[in-house]
Amino acid sequence: MPQLEFRWTSWLRALKAPEIKKSAPLGEDSGLTAWCAESSKSLGLHELARKVRVSWNPRMQTTAGRAWWPDRAIELNPKLKDCESEQLWRTLKHELAHLVAYERYGRRHIDPHGMEWQTACNDLGIPGEQPFHNLPFKRRTMKRNHAYVCSNCLAVIHRVRPIKRTVACYSCCRKFNHGVYDNRFRLVKQRV
Repeated sequence: MPQLEFRWTSWLRALKAPEIKKSAPLGEDSGLTAWCAESSKSLGLHELARKVRVSWNPRMQTTAGRAWWPDRAIELNPKLKDCESEQLWRTLKHELAHLVAYERYGRRHIDPHGMEWQTACNDLGIPGEQPFHNLPFKRRTMKRNHAYVCSNCLAVIHRVRPIKRTVACYSCCRKFNHGVYDNRFRLVKQRV
């Protein structure tokens, strides 16, 4: 019986695994994930302990970390590896506190850095945690080319992007109309 032989290899190139891009996430950090799972168990949050994942995201530039709920995932900036280990642990606890707060209070709307989060920070050993960091990550600055003024209180609101719908001054609407929109307090575009 004759042997079957392929002479065209162009189809083979399509089957090769794609190359990993340099901007791809660095993947899960099993050590930090295990620490988060243990901390969650000690707080009695077994579902969080089972699902929590910590990974490094090289696309992060200015943010130290970010928490995703209900995915129960934490992404950290790889630049934290170059900082003091105290900063890394503080950032990890900060992000885990977000997940703990959401896990405890469920789908109810809670402020990202509200009382529930502060309670979770206390439980994780970082009382008095601030919602922002002062790490040496470069900041993005954007010029605010659009200004709007309230005809009532003359407050000026600067924006990066133009407002495309009719909006009013929030403080005037709250003060004079019980928080309901009123055309008297409509914001007017001002030349910058």
